Amino acid sequence: MKQDDKKSRFKAKLLRPANFAGDSPWAFVVLPKEVSATLPRRGRVTVDASIDGHGFQSTLEPDGQLSHWLKIDEALLEAAGKNFGDIATFDLMSVAQEPEPELPSDLCNALAASPAAKAVWDETTTIARLDWIHWITSAKQAKTRTQRVNNACDMLASGKKRVCCFDSSGYYSKSFSAPKT
Repeated sequence: MKQDDKKSRFKAKLLRPANFAGDSPWAFVVLPKEVSATLPRRGRVTVDASIDGHGFQSTLEPDGQLSHWLKIDEALLEAAGKNFGDIATFDLMSVAQEPEPELPSDLCNALAASPAAKAVWDETTTIARLDWIHWITSAKQAKTRTQRVNNACDMLASGKKRVCCFDSSGYYSKSFSAPKT
């Protein structure tokens, strides 16, 4: 879906994750598959959205089931006057250009220590950088994450601009999923 396409609209129940990550409560919704199918990619994708008319921009996460899920932080819940279990109306449309992803500190430090890797990183596309970061941050164990950071720098230093063998949708590896309720 391109920026000039129509927005997708759907209603969804605000779900409470079983385990909060951080101090502030947050909710999430899983997009209907037909809405997710209109997005430009199965991996992370940034959208301009609204919840009951309150606009925001967010990056959707893949759910491993060929759809996406959306995190709704405490401030947005309050602005929309919503709580867990409420039904909300969502409008969303993919952004015309993906914003530059935030670089995790461990990857930033590793790239700073490897000028060859950093040079190739700087030549990649925003989508490719998003996939590299997604691959690294999807590691479930610290040891795996460290290995992925090191491997990323090695691959980048050798000229590889895209992470290989990584299913950013999680569909085949099942490495991604929406939070458990």
